[in-house]
Amino acid sequence: MYNKMWHQTQEALGALLDKEPQKMVEPQRNQVFIFQTLATFYIKYVQIFRNLENVYDQIVHPQKRILIRKVLDGVMGRVLELKNEMVELELTEFHYFDDILQDLKLAPQQLDIPIPKYFLKEKLEVIKGREKILAQILADSGIDTSEMKFPVKSMPFDQAVKLIQIAERARQGRLRALFMKQIYLQEYRAKQSKTLGKKVTDAWAAALCIQKVWRRFHQCKKTEKLREEEMIFLGMNPPPLFNEVSATVIQAEKVDRLRNEVQMKHEEDYREALVTIKNDLKLIEGLDIKENLQDQIRHWFIECRNLTGTFPDYPDIEEGGSAIIFSNKTIQQEEDEKWKMSPSLFLPAMKEGCNAYKEIWMNKDESWNFSQDFDPELIKEEKRKELESEIRVQVDELMRQELKNLKLAVDREREHPAKVGKKKKKGKKGKKKEKKTKKDKDLTADRTIESLYKELVEEGLLIQALKVNLSDYIGEYSYLGTTLRQVSIEPMPSLLDVRQLITLYGIWPLGSAAVHEKAPLVKSLLLAGPSGVGKKMLVHAICTETGANLFNLSSSNIAGKYPGKNGLQMMLHAVFKVARQLQPSVVWIEDTEKTFYKKVPNAEKTNEPKRLKRHLPQILKLLKPDDRILIVGTTRRPFDAELQSFCRVYQKIILVPRPDYASRYVLWKQIIERNGGVLTSALNVSCLAKVTDGFTQGHIVKVVKAVLTDQRIRRQIHKPLTAVEFITAITSMDPVYKEEEESFKNWYAKTPLGKKRALAITGGSTEKAKDKGKRKE
Repeated sequence: MYNKMWHQTQEALGALLDKEPQKMVEPQRNQVFIFQTLATFYIKYVQIFRNLENVYDQIVHPQKRILIRKVLDGVMGRVLELKNEMVELELTEFHYFDDILQDLKLAPQQLDIPIPKYFLKEKLEVIKGREKILAQILADSGIDTSEMKFPVKSMPFDQAVKLIQIAERARQGRLRALFMKQIYLQEYRAKQSKTLGKKVTDAWAAALCIQKVWRRFHQCKKTEKLREEEMIFLGMNPPPLFNEVSATVIQAEKVDRLRNEVQMKHEEDYREALVTIKNDLKLIEGLDIKENLQDQIRHWFIECRNLTGTFPDYPDIEEGGSAIIFSNKTIQQEEDEKWKMSPSLFLPAMKEGCNAYKEIWMNKDESWNFSQDFDPELIKEEKRKELESEIRVQVDELMRQELKNLKLAVDREREHPAKVGKKKKKGKKGKKKEKKTKKDKDLTADRTIESLYKELVEEGLLIQALKVNLSDYIGEYSYLGTTLRQVSIEPMPSLLDVRQLITLYGIWPLGSAAVHEKAPLVKSLLLAGPSGVGKKMLVHAICTETGANLFNLSSSNIAGKYPGKNGLQMMLHAVFKVARQLQPSVVWIEDTEKTFYKKVPNAEKTNEPKRLKRHLPQILKLLKPDDRILIVGTTRRPFDAELQSFCRVYQKIILVPRPDYASRYVLWKQIIERNGGVLTSALNVSCLAKVTDGFTQGHIVKVVKAVLTDQRIRRQIHKPLTAVEFITAITSMDPVYKEEEESFKNWYAKTPLGKKRALAITGGSTEKAKDKGKRKE
């Protein structure tokens, strides 16, 4: 099944790679056409990525997995490149593809970008080991994470006794009320029996009365059942066992676990085979390879002697030794290849992967390999080349000496002393490099990474990330985005749009080193939005999905720590040294507007909130493509910060909105079910979603937890949940008003990208906007 899926996906990728250069080379001036072309390729690459990720996770053949992984990283990088081009074209981080999805006959859910499972699976042991060390350090230093999450307040003895007395009196009152109710019912039944005993009852009339009541009750139940079946048939209600896990799903999960076990076994066998097969080849074919290389090089000596009359100079080790002699490529061919290459850094890798698939796997007969174990012949081909390069180094030394002897014997030549000068030059270059490295002083050269790690944990700068998945950030798509933009109205992004950007800018580059090195580099990210929209949750989700370390450099957290200029330099040096060594890492600055205050409030002057303002731009310059470090800032009051310095530090600014009606509807349903609630026809979720306009995810979670107590969950069987219970609880909370949302939109319109977008909408020149942005930067 997964082999077939892989073959189909490779064919689709091959067709797309053939089509893309033709479309991209054609000059176009129509911006709408260019965006539709980019968006079409983007959507198709996302579909290919979804299939390849599934195949890579499930396929068990180790050599196939190596090739799939290479192509998978290339597709990820190409998606990021296309996203970057769409941002530069439309001058906004959010795009809407409604019309293109209709043409491709795809649902919006198929545009959701998954997170590769190998981000965590391949370094699970490392992450678990790091978590154990972190927990041990916290325990040794007396910091208990459970106490931090659930603080217990102490109370005086007298108050505790009073609380117990109140609870006991309430219990006795309830028992007394129940006892009095039973007495009242007994007296009522006695009265009824006396009055009925006096009347002469007609058996036929009584039977008729019972029949009427029963038939009415039976018909009501039947009608209710038919109505429910009709709603299920129309797709308005879910089927009865919709939320229950079926036996098929359980079996599929079991098969997945077995596949993972087989994957691990085959990977171990493959690693062992790489060593054993290479050793066997060395014993069997090593001498033959050495003799063949010597014969080829001697033949080259004789050819050059016959053509030029002198023996040639032997290529240096830096040039590649004798390998460069037998290289088929000429300088002209290399120039042609460079000229033909696409500007994308990932297309060559994908084309190479597709070519390898066509050459090796496309028509390969695997009837002998039912268990999908490694192919020894492929290992032999790979290791034979590796062995040849190792033997070539030894042969080069021997043949270099042999050439020297030939020159002395035949031509009476001696080596020119020109190479000594070269060595001296190299020595000078080495000295220059040493001078450069002296400038970057290591302030903690005498300390180990383990000791720095422990110090940062004890100081509270390296914290434990909460176990939150990005899929827990619930929301729905914006179905009116394209329609609103057609009438020049800029829509607020949906929660799923935000989730996709977090995946593209945060999780993918941190999770894959190959993608981070070549993709458009995102060093810093700002999440701006009102309180309660899930900014902090998104930061923890990035760490959870990638297994990244979380450093907290918020102004409130570093206040009073590492005082003075030297102390601050030491703190930043230690943080980023550990972050580089244990990458991927996330550096979080909560309430980051305080670091860039226009005017520091008197109450916060003692905390020195602007300590990092001058250092952050310098830190960003030092971050290289191979440093998988992401600086993430969160703010609920971005208007308090200096806009110019704010935007200079944060490369990508994501506006996190309050949830719209569709997102609120999904939020209410899922959060109620996750907290033990049961959805029935008595609970009008649509009404809840309409009434709670302006309330955030944080408000909804608090209300659901307040209403769904243990006692209320137990009573659901007799008394189903109603919307009034939740509405009553939410009336005491303040929503995010429309004016506050507009203030965030107005602030975002003043950012460099926001200004360019506003000019583009009003019909201004985009190029002028870009020039203005560049001058300000």
